[in-house]
Amino acid sequence: MNPTTQKLVEQNAPTKLVDHNLVPETVCPGVLYEKRPARNLKGEVVPGLYNVWISLDNPKQYNSYTTDMVKGLILAFRAASCARDVATVVFTAVGDKAFCTGGNTKEYAEYYAGNPQEYRQYMRLFNDMVSAILGCDKPVICRVNGMRIGGGQEIGMAADFTVAQDLANFGQAGPKHGSAAIGGATDFLPIMIGCEQAMVSGTLCEPFSAHKANRLGICMQIVPALKVDGKFVANPLVITDRYLDEFGRIIHGEFKTGDELAAGKELMKRGEIDLSLLDEAVEKLCAKLISTFPECLTKSFEELRKPKLDAWNRNKENSRAWLALNMMNEARTGFRAFNEGNKETGREIEFTDLRQALAKGMPWTPELIESLMPGAK
Repeated sequence: MNPTTQKLVEQNAPTKLVDHNLVPETVCPGVLYEKRPARNLKGEVVPGLYNVWISLDNPKQYNSYTTDMVKGLILAFRAASCARDVATVVFTAVGDKAFCTGGNTKEYAEYYAGNPQEYRQYMRLFNDMVSAILGCDKPVICRVNGMRIGGGQEIGMAADFTVAQDLANFGQAGPKHGSAAIGGATDFLPIMIGCEQAMVSGTLCEPFSAHKANRLGICMQIVPALKVDGKFVANPLVITDRYLDEFGRIIHGEFKTGDELAAGKELMKRGEIDLSLLDEAVEKLCAKLISTFPECLTKSFEELRKPKLDAWNRNKENSRAWLALNMMNEARTGFRAFNEGNKETGREIEFTDLRQALAKGMPWTPELIESLMPGAK
């Protein structure tokens, strides 16, 4: 700050600032809140200004969010929103395997399954979490350090920007595990990538590679994260060296198969993951954002969020009610199957058995659910 501006601040700024937070700063297990010095486009620290890094800290369960973590995220985004000295929020997670795989399936299976009134209260918190991200008074960058799946994809898409390491996969899991992707995905995906690809993600649950997600418009930028013999290389499990196949179909970003995939896996084993380029890209984006008029920037992202907000606000309460009631049958079955299954039995039910039973008019009884669990005979 130049001396003239500094003197004006000293003469005119209030001596005591009003606190607009709802509660005193709260530390919630599973969510980290860290203020890091902001930097300008030259990479120099800007005294007195910060970026807040909000991190999911549950790496042993792929940073899936528990009920307490959902509360922590609401408070963290509220605090960052109110902090006058914060320029940008970086929303990320601990480790290099997962940004987030959504709700904690152990908690879902052991507490909420079969308990719709409790899940309805949980969904109040979930809705408030997504709204807190969409309503944050600072631009939000989702730093994707690993896979972003299910509810993780939904809270990630609520951010304004996504910068990802290119080993990450993106996708939904709902219909495979007893739910529907109505915690934001069915609102955001058609806007971001069009109805057809949104249908692929939301119903078939087939993941997109980071390269494909970047091509479709889910990410603004991807960077390599695998280092082999000291050099960064592109994700070796994905086609990145050609755009079209012999019939003119786009194959860039599709997963490799056969011998190509085997060779890619061998290269993966030789390498190590290094997220330094990811951090560099995030810091550079933060620096670009800080080099703008603050209120004009705020008005711009508030306007640009409207398509997502309109869809989210139109559907979130109906979605909450449906998801609560769904805990009595398909979610009760799907979340238990995922939680109780393993590598040998798998973590999904035999879908055709269920469909055949329902086709005969079978009601949803506890015995039916038990008969559908992985490994049941």
